Amino acid sequence: MREGNNATQPCPCGYFGDRNNRCTCTMVQVQNYTKKLSGPLLDRMDMHLEIGALPFAEMEAQKKGEKSVDIRKRVIKARKIQSNRFHGKDTIRTNGNMSSQMVEKYCRVDKHGSALLETSVGRLGLSARAYHRILKIARTIADLDSSDNIGTQHLAEAIQYRRLG
Repeated sequence: MREGNNATQPCPCGYFGDRNNRCTCTMVQVQNYTKKLSGPLLDRMDMHLEIGALPFAEMEAQKKGEKSVDIRKRVIKARKIQSNRFHGKDTIRTNGNMSSQMVEKYCRVDKHGSALLETSVGRLGLSARAYHRILKIARTIADLDSSDNIGTQHLAEAIQYRRLG
């Protein structure tokens, strides 16, 4: 069995859904394993990311990505945007700390975004808590993009971070 640090393995052997290794678990084992994490517990986690093993060829490839220094600049700018947004609110410093009322005020979406959220809530069976977390994450993604408005692309990315498995 593969050991995880603080990460959740997808099944007892750790290879369910891995494109490079074959899972040896039965579907019953996978279902029983994932049931160990309760919905209410998962609901309290802002983001759920599934990251599979990377093949050696991809690790070896010399792909050019965004430089850390550039990412840092975007994060600092987004934090400044949030600092300005919550100026005078002593207990709120970031989007993640917003109350439900603040989410309604600062996380407005257009009709296309609303339709995407409605579809996602229905298909993924998301709770009200998960819905608000998606909006907070989308607001942060929009801030990183220096966008005043939450666009459909920001919502789509945020929704992907709420999917598990």
